[in-house]
Amino acid sequence: MKKEQEMQSPDFWKDQERARKMGEEAAVLKKEVKEWEHLTGEIKTLSELAELAHDADIAKELETRIQALERAVAEYEIRKLFSGKYDKGNAVLFIFSGAGGKDAEDWSAMLRRMYTRWAEKRGFRVTTLHEHFGEFQGPSGWGIKNVTLKIAGVHAYGWLKKESGVHRLVRVSPFSSQSLRHTSFSLVEVMPELVAPEEIEIRPDEIRIEFFRSSGPGGQNVNKRETAVRITHIPTKISVAIQSERTQERNRDTAMQMLAAKLYQERMREQEREQARLRGESVAVEWGSQIRSYVLHPYQLVKDHRTEHETSQVEKVLEGDLDNFIDAELRM
Repeated sequence: MKKEQEMQSPDFWKDQERARKMGEEAAVLKKEVKEWEHLTGEIKTLSELAELAHDADIAKELETRIQALERAVAEYEIRKLFSGKYDKGNAVLFIFSGAGGKDAEDWSAMLRRMYTRWAEKRGFRVTTLHEHFGEFQGPSGWGIKNVTLKIAGVHAYGWLKKESGVHRLVRVSPFSSQSLRHTSFSLVEVMPELVAPEEIEIRPDEIRIEFFRSSGPGGQNVNKRETAVRITHIPTKISVAIQSERTQERNRDTAMQMLAAKLYQERMREQEREQARLRGESVAVEWGSQIRSYVLHPYQLVKDHRTEHETSQVEKVLEGDLDNFIDAELRM
């Protein structure tokens, strides 16, 4: 009986959550120590192998292991740049179709696949929190008007935070009977999964909560109960929709967390715009300037307009090979 009373106490659950977070932080620190020990141990081993490099087989092994060590050290250096408050946590990634109709919806589906493949290659877990399909199928399956993905893994937000912006696709439209070239735009937004409650205050009279049915491709209902939740912050008109959970209550709680994170992100953007204005710099408008272009026709090229990093390996990039682009932006 006493145990049940303790479990009903708010302090009990706060202590449980605090213990869980401390356990996660301890696991991350243990992993970092283990990785450092591995890197220093590998350096020592390769130094010893170098003394035997006159042997052809050992020289070949040494070269292979040095290249692998260089990649591991480069990634370790990148992670040391993750000094932001939420860089170690999970990320929530939004994709919105822009100008381009069916082509833009197909492009958004391609971006979803690209980021999902990238996350899976890193061992991150991807969960769809909300998806709004288009009315037509294309080469990438059902088109997407917008989708919200949770990407869970250590430093997921740190890796992805610079991917926010407009992504531009140039290709021969698969929907054009005359095989005309078409340009499509999609907006990607990335934010931390959780923002501390004290960071953002959301007043009950400033939000509008709506319930609706989850839907599948082409508008097909996949849930006959109105469990999906949309919450709109009236002053800013920022809206978040969640349909991943089975109950209204859990979807509402998740949506409130997402809304707080979006409001925090908007506050950070306002600060960046104000700093740029004071420095006399031009302030980019999200829909006005793309951060990266993916050209499939008349030539093959992916180019990041912030870092000038580019590659002709378009198919590899669309299959999730994004590390070089992400590294260049983080280092800049």
